[in-house]
Amino acid sequence: MFFSEYRHNIDAKGRLSIPSDMRNQCGDSVFVTKGHDGCLAVYTEEGWEEYYKELLTLSKKKAKVRQYIRTITARVKKCDFDKLGRINIPLVLREAGHLVKECSIIGVGDYIEIWDSQMWDDYYNEGIESFDDISEELDDE
Repeated sequence: MFFSEYRHNIDAKGRLSIPSDMRNQCGDSVFVTKGHDGCLAVYTEEGWEEYYKELLTLSKKKAKVRQYIRTITARVKKCDFDKLGRINIPLVLREAGHLVKECSIIGVGDYIEIWDSQMWDDYYNEGIESFDDISEELDDE
């Protein structure tokens, strides 16, 4: 399980260090793809296989489902860890995640998210303001 928040800078070549407590759970590589709300999603190999199986259960007769699957799978990239514990995120994914310099690496339970730190701070601060209201509504769904 992935938890906590870390901050690391991404370099000009797209290399980003993944914290060791997260990296130790990932094996030799991870799968990086577009995430929700402006971030990138990072899955272990097992996590990606599970997520992809869920995608396959969706009805491809629906245009929105086809669009979603294409968006997720077209630019997914298997990224190997280098000797320094970094992954090299391709430019197309860095652009999708708005990653330029400081990144926030967020543990979200079964996967990791990579955010531009300013976007993460804005998102988190907006969410924290309505945290109690959201918490109350969760039981209603």
